[in-house]
Amino acid sequence: MTHTQRAARLAPAILLWLMSSVTAGGQEAALDVTASEMAQPLAERMAPDAMPAAYPAPRPGTLRTATAAPALSLRPMPRDAWAAPALRWDGHPRDMDWTLAAMAALRGPGASLVNTVPHDIADWCPGYETAGPAQRRAFWAGLVSALAWHESTHREEAVGGGGRWFGLVQISPATARYRGCAATTGEALLDGEANLRCGVRIMGETVSRDRVVSEGMGGVAADWGPFHSARKREDMRQWLLSQDYCVPGPETLRRPVMRPVSG
Repeated sequence: MTHTQRAARLAPAILLWLMSSVTAGGQEAALDVTASEMAQPLAERMAPDAMPAAYPAPRPGTLRTATAAPALSLRPMPRDAWAAPALRWDGHPRDMDWTLAAMAALRGPGASLVNTVPHDIADWCPGYETAGPAQRRAFWAGLVSALAWHESTHREEAVGGGGRWFGLVQISPATARYRGCAATTGEALLDGEANLRCGVRIMGETVSRDRVVSEGMGGVAADWGPFHSARKREDMRQWLLSQDYCVPGPETLRRPVMRPVSG
């Protein structure tokens, strides 16, 4: 029941009480109540400050305004500094496909590379030993991209050795089958991404076994000819030494500044 409804029901009793009340001197109090006023609900005739409040007034400090959470966080969010590192095939129409394939393989069949610190790593990447997993993956992807330049000049359709080696890093079907690659035919190895996944898998086994990048012609050099050429080996090494992920120093100096999440 509302305040107005309650006042209407009590109006006759209240009016009778007012008419029967007297002043302190014993005389009746003069009441000027017109017929039109009698027809009004009592609540409307009462003084504004005498009307009951519809709701209790809130105490100071008890009323809080609810606010919706922002759609996007305004806090800066760190990003993976080496998710798409600078690689030697950058600028090729399929560069990002190859980069993503190599980086994914380094989280899968080639994951052992990231946990290995080769004895000769200082010659190839001085920052590697103190680097985190993401930065180490960037180095190995860089090495694969540099090797692919000397093996195929970044042509995934390349076939060498009189039809014996195929694709970006020139893998033979026999080696692919022996190492458990998914691509085991010449045609399959001409797919750049499949070729890189197989190459990373092979490196993961030989580097973990020999604990070197190329020293003594072990590690990666055990399966790839460019490491046996002093000129090509030095070209790959110098290119890697010039990359950010191989520069030694505190991690905070190598990572890019955090940026806010954009819409």
